[in-house]
Amino acid sequence: MLGQGRRVALTLVSLLLLLWHEATTIEVPQDPKIQQDLKQPPTIVKQSVKDYIVDPRDNIIIECEAKGNPVPTFTWRRNGKFFNIGKDPRVTMRKRSGTLEIGFRSGGRPEDYEGEYQCFAENDLGIALSNKILLRVSKAPLWPKEVLEPVLVTEGSPLVLTCNPPPGLPPPFTFWMNSGMTPIPQDKRVSMGVNGDLYFSNVMAQDAHTDYSCNARFLFTHTIQQKNPFTLKVQTNTPYNETSYNASDPYGGRKVAETTPTFLSPSGTESSKMVLRDEKLLLECIAAGLPTPTIKWFKKGGDLPGRKVKFENFNKTLKIVSVSEEDAGSYVCMANNRLGSIRHTIFVEVKAAPYWLDKPTDLVLAPDENGRLVCRANGNPKPTIQWLVNGQLIESSPPNPSRQVLGDTIIFRSVQMGSSAVYQCNASNQHGYLLANAFVSVLDLPPRMLGPKNQLIKVIENNRTFLDCPFFGSPLPELRWFKNGQGSGLDGGQYRVYINGTLEIKRARVEDEGTYTCVASNILGTAENQVRLEVKEPTRIVRAPEHESAVRGSTVLFNCKVKSDPSLPVTVTWTKDDKVLHLGWRLKKDDESLTITNVHEGDEGTYTCTAKSEIDQDSASARLTVLEEASLNPSVSSALPADRPDPPMDLDLSDLLARSVRLTWIPGNDHRSSIKEFLVQFEEDRWEPGRWQNLSTYPGDLNSVILQLAPFVNYQFRVIAINSVGQSQPSRPSPRYRTSGAAPDAIPKDLRGWGSMKDNMEITWEPLLDLERNGPDLQYDVWWRRKDTGEEWNNVTTEGTKHVVHPTNTYVPYEVKIRARNEFGPGPESNLVIGYSGEDKPTDAPTDLRVSKVESTKVNIHWKSVDPDSVLGEFKEYRLYYWRESSMVPGLVVDKEKKTRGFYSTTSEPSAVLTDLVPYSKYKMFMVVANNRFESPPSNTVELNTKEGVPDTPRFFRINRRNLDTLYLEWDKPLEPNGILIGYQLKYLTVNGSRVGRPHLETFFPNATDFTLRLPDRSTRYKFFLSALTQVGAGEVYAVESPHFANEAYIDQVDIATQGWFIGLMCAIALIILILLIVCFIKRSRGGKYPVRDKKDLPLDSVDQKDPEGSFDYHSDEDNKPLQGSQTSLDGNVKESDDSLVDYGEGGDGQFNEDGSFIGQYTVKKDKDETEGNESSEATSPVNAIYSLA
Repeated sequence: MLGQGRRVALTLVSLLLLLWHEATTIEVPQDPKIQQDLKQPPTIVKQSVKDYIVDPRDNIIIECEAKGNPVPTFTWRRNGKFFNIGKDPRVTMRKRSGTLEIGFRSGGRPEDYEGEYQCFAENDLGIALSNKILLRVSKAPLWPKEVLEPVLVTEGSPLVLTCNPPPGLPPPFTFWMNSGMTPIPQDKRVSMGVNGDLYFSNVMAQDAHTDYSCNARFLFTHTIQQKNPFTLKVQTNTPYNETSYNASDPYGGRKVAETTPTFLSPSGTESSKMVLRDEKLLLECIAAGLPTPTIKWFKKGGDLPGRKVKFENFNKTLKIVSVSEEDAGSYVCMANNRLGSIRHTIFVEVKAAPYWLDKPTDLVLAPDENGRLVCRANGNPKPTIQWLVNGQLIESSPPNPSRQVLGDTIIFRSVQMGSSAVYQCNASNQHGYLLANAFVSVLDLPPRMLGPKNQLIKVIENNRTFLDCPFFGSPLPELRWFKNGQGSGLDGGQYRVYINGTLEIKRARVEDEGTYTCVASNILGTAENQVRLEVKEPTRIVRAPEHESAVRGSTVLFNCKVKSDPSLPVTVTWTKDDKVLHLGWRLKKDDESLTITNVHEGDEGTYTCTAKSEIDQDSASARLTVLEEASLNPSVSSALPADRPDPPMDLDLSDLLARSVRLTWIPGNDHRSSIKEFLVQFEEDRWEPGRWQNLSTYPGDLNSVILQLAPFVNYQFRVIAINSVGQSQPSRPSPRYRTSGAAPDAIPKDLRGWGSMKDNMEITWEPLLDLERNGPDLQYDVWWRRKDTGEEWNNVTTEGTKHVVHPTNTYVPYEVKIRARNEFGPGPESNLVIGYSGEDKPTDAPTDLRVSKVESTKVNIHWKSVDPDSVLGEFKEYRLYYWRESSMVPGLVVDKEKKTRGFYSTTSEPSAVLTDLVPYSKYKMFMVVANNRFESPPSNTVELNTKEGVPDTPRFFRINRRNLDTLYLEWDKPLEPNGILIGYQLKYLTVNGSRVGRPHLETFFPNATDFTLRLPDRSTRYKFFLSALTQVGAGEVYAVESPHFANEAYIDQVDIATQGWFIGLMCAIALIILILLIVCFIKRSRGGKYPVRDKKDLPLDSVDQKDPEGSFDYHSDEDNKPLQGSQTSLDGNVKESDDSLVDYGEGGDGQFNEDGSFIGQYTVKKDKDETEGNESSEATSPVNAIYSLA
């Protein structure tokens, strides 16, 4: 009953805490004036580590620094008793600090000062405590002297050479070496264990040595202690010859008995190990056997945490760097060779020293306000929470009626002046403790203005502006703004007042000019400040420069006329290609223009005029194109065209400074085209040797420039000249110049914090570029802390580009910052970035999902939102899953694929419209809430039936023409009828170019899918419009036009062929062709005769010859060639063509006629065999046809 009563009481207390209204704590600004006048309890800002090991050769320094107002005084306790510093001449305390310095120049032993120290910082408002610092002196004891007998072992047997280093503080680092100071080779067979012993899984003959020595290195004293060496003797069956050793047969043919695996460490089949959270876990299994066993690791009940586990010492050691609670469990190591295997189970138990869940933070309250301090820690076992006030147990401190202690929380109600104090929270268990100081400062302060007095603000008309009025007071003052000392406070409309006192004017107008007064007031008084606002006209370029093209040697003028507020001075500057323009005798400017005389190719580029006042600016640009000068001697110009310039020469470095150097060169020949610019490139031999990179470009009239360089780079330079034709070859490289190192200048980019798991936050960033390192040993300092908690920064230094914060609460905002550092020091810090720890699955589902206003394709949905805290991450959307369960059209099969739609709403009962639904269908849907990684459980499932709609277009609609007088139309039902089909509607009309005829309308039953249309005129074209019908109306129209059918051309040809005029025309053409053929044949047959006697002795020339009688011989090369129908005889001669007139009669074999004339010069006769194979060859000749008639 007593226990039950306590539980009821705790429940009531928790309920009261939830209902109790807590005032917002006051944030004290960092203004020096406020800090100087503000009374503040002490705060420890620097202290030595809890476990403090010092070098006995140095002086001992125990740090303790604190801040507060008045300045704190410091006292120390040693081993729980007051430490009187004044009585010990070796101990001094630094001024305005609590840091102790213990010196031993005058003698004394550092060991005499070992013990537990604690610092107390005190002023009028309270006492702050440091951690209890355990001071110990580093020890490096000598190795005990011992005589080691030779170790005799049989070949193939296991062996352990023990190390047992002397206990040091901190423990030494052990390693094995031989007398030549060479490390003992280690491998799968021979290795050193975690305890420093040297293990042999099996001994081989070549292991016999006399100098196995264990060494211990002590970190603080930088000394190495060496143990007396072991002598190892190996007994073999046959003598061992070292020169005949063969790695493939390490035993040299000797028969050595093989053995099954046994464990050398640990022994037995089971063992246990306890490790603390965030510490390093080392599990070791070393096995004996021949052949040498291999080691494998497993975890019972799950997989090994692959991202955290590392295997070392040839897989004999399992290492987890930062242990967490989920790493507890049973780990199994298995050793096996070909004779068998054995297992050993190690039970790992993870305990935890206390760690913070909610660390108490400083509390600044005004009189009569409420507040609370919370101290929550976790650990294994769970830590106990103990409260102290000013270093005293709170139970034994003077009573305070405004204070109530409830376990890990102290509640303050209606605090009064004089109750300021420093509270300590101690969370401890058997593995350690945490101590945190948090002061409660009760402050009453009349309002004070922190900004400059009577500030003047100038703003451009129609721009947004902010008038700042920083203030402070306790209780927190109320702030109001007035204009010209009249009217009520300014807020609303175009004015907005922020909580920090800033007044925003959304769009400044001329009538907004005047004096604005901010007044801060609380119960202790008022304070005010004034800000004068002036509204100015904008600066504008009213006559801008225009694009120009100029001949080389001419003069160019660019305009730039500016209009601005008369009270604002304006400066006008010119740039060329975004670089400062150097004015001289050729380039001159006045108030409204820029003049360039004697223009050359180097002047080509984009010129920008910028007019700038103290509060705004305007700019305009124009491009100058330089044209080649007209040549007086075209031949010379064509003979000597422009070419690429020669490379610059004689590069020289001077004015050598830490981050700059002067580079000078001699330009090469420009080859009739002026050099426009020089490109300077560099190469460095540290990060990317051999790769030339662009550094900068310079105008073509310069040959000596200052190069801005990065630290810690070994540079060499080269120069490339550029004219209108192109680039020159690179110059020869300059001498190298190495810049000195420096701290980084760059800040790592893309800093972000995000959770890959629900209880961690990964901080990632982009590494610095090689040329941004500025020195060796590049590292990154990373800080993080919970946002808006005021807790101290956590930090880590790493060489990587990621750090994982673990564990964290789910989806908690963190402030993150970073800086780079190297051997020369730290670089600048980045701005604060807000990151978030990981997200978890939302716990609450949306409720009361319902629908209304169900239509054919859309529906209104409503639901009740979830508690934002249950999202356990960034709220992304309410995600609706919906799918088409079935169609209400009988027999229609639907796709049930789930679809999603996201809705973003922060109202308590959101609603939305879901569109693109299919009409006349049954739908189901449910809703989840989603963050970036997970979805919540589903809401209730809702079913709905969409209303009937108009149908889709028919699946197809085509036209066929089966004869000359009809069109056959056919179609198919729509894919989505969207309701019950009641028929089809066909509208058609005639078309003739752009003219259309009167429309016709046909309707059909729902089962009709074709229609035949009779054509009144065969040449008429139609356009058809088909749509399906439901009770709702006609659906989407499918429109087609009757095409040009192939049989139409045939129809037209038949009609023409039957016309009389066409028949007569064809007969006349055939008659004319026949007459012409007859005339041609007669002419040809008469002109081909000649006497054979006169021609047989003449040479067959290729040119016509005139005979003595004055007649011409009409022979040609064709006479010497075989005719197309001739055949070649067996002796290679051409057989004359059988082409006489006789051949065109009924028969005959003669080759010549009576007078020897050669008939057939222009005709061809095939051999009989060929004629029989191709009977159409002669029939197609009109001459043959005529002779056959004769």
